[in-house]
Amino acid sequence: MKLVVLGLSLSSSWGNGHATTFRALLSAFAARGHEVLFLERDQPWYAAHRDLPDPDYCRLAYYDSLSGLEEWTTEVMAADAVMVGSYVPEGVEVSRWVQRTARGVTCFYDIDTPVTLAKLARGDHEYVSPEVIPGFDIYFSFTGGPTLTRLEQEFGAPAARPLYCSVDAQVYQPRDLPKRWDLTYLGTYSADRQPTLEKLLLEPAKALPDRRFCVAGPQYPAQIAWPDNVERLDHVPPADHPAFYAQSRATLNVTRADMIAAGWSPSVRLFEAAACATPVISDRWDGIEELFSPGKAIVLAENAQDVISALNRDLHPVGEAARQVVLSAHTAAHRAATLEAELLSAREGAAGQRSEAVGS
Repeated sequence: MKLVVLGLSLSSSWGNGHATTFRALLSAFAARGHEVLFLERDQPWYAAHRDLPDPDYCRLAYYDSLSGLEEWTTEVMAADAVMVGSYVPEGVEVSRWVQRTARGVTCFYDIDTPVTLAKLARGDHEYVSPEVIPGFDIYFSFTGGPTLTRLEQEFGAPAARPLYCSVDAQVYQPRDLPKRWDLTYLGTYSADRQPTLEKLLLEPAKALPDRRFCVAGPQYPAQIAWPDNVERLDHVPPADHPAFYAQSRATLNVTRADMIAAGWSPSVRLFEAAACATPVISDRWDGIEELFSPGKAIVLAENAQDVISALNRDLHPVGEAARQVVLSAHTAAHRAATLEAELLSAREGAAGQRSEAVGS
């Protein structure tokens, strides 16, 4: 198949989790023999932080405006499938253009589904709207569980399918490096995640002054008071993520409020850390126990004392068990196979409908 993707970013992982998700998925999809073209809106903040300007598994090209998409009309018309991602600038108009132009299967990949639904409830149509959702053949969702039924029944998505983020198991592997920190967190600042970060990392850091902690990621406000034993790293590029996790005795997974409310929304950082056999301490949300067995493959924490207790025990078996979970079901190869099967099924279904129409 030939797949065209219009996503937030492939070239830059700065300040977003989309790039690493797309990189793992599309690399594995291309490895299955498919051709991929990724169209990225040229934005100055990503242009200044491009850590993958020339991927070897797909064509990466930029457009500077909605009118600039017209240059790619022929490519989009010839594609077997066209995917629009969440948070694409002017995403509603991009979706309308794709639905008018594409001749193959069209799909939306929502890497932010709970946030999307919260926006729609407020009448915020920043990148997708109720009007365009029924026009996609498939709505791929970062979130599974009851949300899929809601997308179909409330918003008219013809087929809502889970497509969780994943990890490239060839890149994210355990490494034998000296431990630098007892607990780390890797993620861009988010106001709704910050209270949990303070409860599950900063409070333990204050209670354990002899232990070492680290928070890595951009956009944290200058007024945050970091304890002396919490190291700050402004950005860790994806190429350095495995080493970062390898140097962590444990890492923290913190989930945005909308995703906790929806449940069934594992983050890419969760899978990355687990693939590196780094023990994960996480907040709780519905569905997490269906992915990782609590106490065996993940530690679930409600408060600082839960974290402190975890750090005072041997977490190595937890990390090893988590890695086996990822290798069995959550690699990029698994997601690429799912994507391929869903696109082929939709294409065959559309062909069957056209045949019936001709016969009638």
